Amino acid sequence: MGTGRRTGVAFWVMLAAVVAAGVAGGGEKPMTKPEGAFERIRASTPAKDGVKEISYAQFMEIRGSGEPYVLLDVLTDDSFRDGHIEGAKNLPSDRITKETAGGILTKESRVVVYCGGFLCKASTAAAKKLEALGYAVLDYKGGLKEWKEKGHALAR
Repeated sequence: MGTGRRTGVAFWVMLAAVVAAGVAGGGEKPMTKPEGAFERIRASTPAKDGVKEISYAQFMEIRGSGEPYVLLDVLTDDSFRDGHIEGAKNLPSDRITKETAGGILTKESRVVVYCGGFLCKASTAAAKKLEALGYAVLDYKGGLKEWKEKGHALAR
């Protein structure tokens, strides 16, 4: 075997070793699951009066991520019947207890609450109650008003 051929073989053997070490991680650091949209947004959103409020864009990012989350309309039953964001479940803010929340959510649930709009306080109250019960909660403050202003229909 000539020198050029041995050098070529040695090159491929070394390259294979480097690639194998890189694929195996070389023992440097463990592989971690990438953060999802909900977790990333929740981690980067400062609390305002104890509640993490999110924008329409952040809500749409979570919605489009394909990750599981529970969307809660925290307005009255009548309001929910009149129209809500598609996929939402209804749990009026004034009826949130450990039992009622536990009937819809698990402790692992990632929850987005909303109400009528920026001036509505129901989602803030609901987020506080649910956080106190140990749930991970984000408050989409724009609520139904902003949802409709952005051109979305309400489900009935």
